[in-house]
Amino acid sequence: MADPLHERDLAPAALDLVAKAAGPYLETLPGRLVRDPAADVLFDRLGGPLPERGDGTLASVEELIEVGTRAATASSGPRFFHFVVGGATPAAQAADWVTSLLDQVSGIWAASPFATEAETVVLGWLKDLFGLPDSYGAVLTPSATFANLTALACARHWWAQQHGVDVAADGLVGLPQLPVLASGYVHPSNRKALQILGCGRDTIRVCARDDAGRVDIDAMERALIEIDGPAVIIASAGEVDSGDFDPIDALADLAERYGAWLHVDGAFGLFAAASPRLRHLVGGIERADSVTGDGHKWLNVPYESGFVFVRDAAIMGRAFGAWNAPYLPGAGDTHLNYGALGPESSRRARALPIWATLRAYGRSGYRAMIERHNDLALRLSVLVEEAADLELLAPVRLCVVCFRYCPRPAPTGQDIDVDVDELNRRIGAEILEDGRVYLGTTVYRGRVALRPAIVNWRTTEADIEFLAAVVREIGARIEAEMRGNTGPATDRPVE
Repeated sequence: MADPLHERDLAPAALDLVAKAAGPYLETLPGRLVRDPAADVLFDRLGGPLPERGDGTLASVEELIEVGTRAATASSGPRFFHFVVGGATPAAQAADWVTSLLDQVSGIWAASPFATEAETVVLGWLKDLFGLPDSYGAVLTPSATFANLTALACARHWWAQQHGVDVAADGLVGLPQLPVLASGYVHPSNRKALQILGCGRDTIRVCARDDAGRVDIDAMERALIEIDGPAVIIASAGEVDSGDFDPIDALADLAERYGAWLHVDGAFGLFAAASPRLRHLVGGIERADSVTGDGHKWLNVPYESGFVFVRDAAIMGRAFGAWNAPYLPGAGDTHLNYGALGPESSRRARALPIWATLRAYGRSGYRAMIERHNDLALRLSVLVEEAADLELLAPVRLCVVCFRYCPRPAPTGQDIDVDVDELNRRIGAEILEDGRVYLGTTVYRGRVALRPAIVNWRTTEADIEFLAAVVREIGARIEAEMRGNTGPATDRPVE
C-alpha cells in the first residue's frame, strides 16, 4: 500500500467498520470492566517500527478497533468515577463523527462560515443555560485548562492596561508581578495557566480560613487593601475534592469594591446554574469578569471541549487577535473569527457535538440529568453514613462524594493497629487494578480519601450501590491483610 489516493474509494467502508463495532461496544459499557489490566498485552500490537509499506485502510482500522475496544479504559461508561469525566451522549457522539466527516476549519470565517455560525449558536445557548448575559464574549476551547488560560490572559491584558502597557505587543517587561488572590480551592489548571502566561505558577496568594481551603473574605480584603491597585480574584465553582463552592457573590462584592477582575473557574460546578434547586451554589456568576466551564465533564460531549465567557468582549480580540500576516484576516475584516479570540488558530469544529446534544435534550434534559446526578451523590453519601466501615468526610454539595474506608476497632486481644491513610491508599490502587469501578484518591484535610465524581449520563442508582459494595469488599480484604488475617473478609458483590 502507498498513497491514500489509491484507496479513496474505501473511506465509506472504513467508516462502516467503526459503525458496526459501535453497537457491540456500547452495549457492553454498563457491565464491562472499566479497565482490564489483562488487556495491556494488546499494547504491543500498537508498536513496532514505522511501516515502510502500510497495511492498507481497512486492515489498519480493523486492528485499531480490535485493540481499542478491548484495551481502552471505559471512561464513557457508567462506572467511571475518576477525576471528573462525563461520557458522550448519543447525540454528541454521533455529531463528533459528523465533525470528523466534515473536517471543518473553525478558526477563520472564510474557511468555514458553517463552523463559525455553529459556534456562535452554541455559545449563545450555553450563556442562556448558565444564566450569563448575552453580551459576554465567548469562545470554545479544548479544555477547562485552555479556558482558564484564555480567561486569565484576558485578565492579564486588562491588568497591564491599568499600568499603561499593551502586554500583547510589548510583553511583561517593566511591569510588577500580577497579584492573584484565591481560596484554598483554586485548581491547579489556574496555576498552570499563570505559569504559561509568564505570571508564575506559585504567585497565587491563598486566603483560606481552614485546612479545607474555605475562603477567608476578611483576609482577602486586607490583601486587596495592601495591593492598592488592580488585582485578579479566582473563585472556584466546584472544588475537586469535595465539590464545595466559593461564595461568588461575596467575592464579586470585593472585586467591585477594589476594582479587581473576578474570574470564576466553573469546570463542572458551573452546571449547577442549569438547575433551579442548585443554582444558588453559583449565585452571582453573572457578575464575574470571566467564567469558564468544561464540556467533556457535565455537558457529556466527547473530548476535547471547554468554553470561556468574558464580560468585556472586545478584550478577547485585543489579547489574542492581530494576526499580522497578509494571508490571514486583517483589521478590515468584519467577520467573526474565533481563532482571534483564544489561543488556538487551528481549531476543530468542536461546536457540532455541543449543538447536537443541546438540540437533542434541551434545557429540561440537562436539568434532569444534573439533578439526577446530585440525587445519586446524596444517595452514595447515605450509603456511606449507614456503613459501619465507611466515613463521610465532607457534606455533598453537588456531584462529588468525599469519603474513606474506616476500619472497625481491632478484635479483642489483637494489638495490630491499621494506618488508615495507608489503608485507603492501597484501596485506591486496588480499585484501579480491579477495574470493576474506577475512582481515585486524594488528600482532604490531611486525610487520604476516595472522591468519586458522578457526571456520566449513563450512571444509575445500581452503579452507585455497586461502587459502595466494591469499596467495602476491597477495603475489608486489604484491612484483613494489614492485620495479618488473610482469610476471606466479605462476599464479592455481584457484577
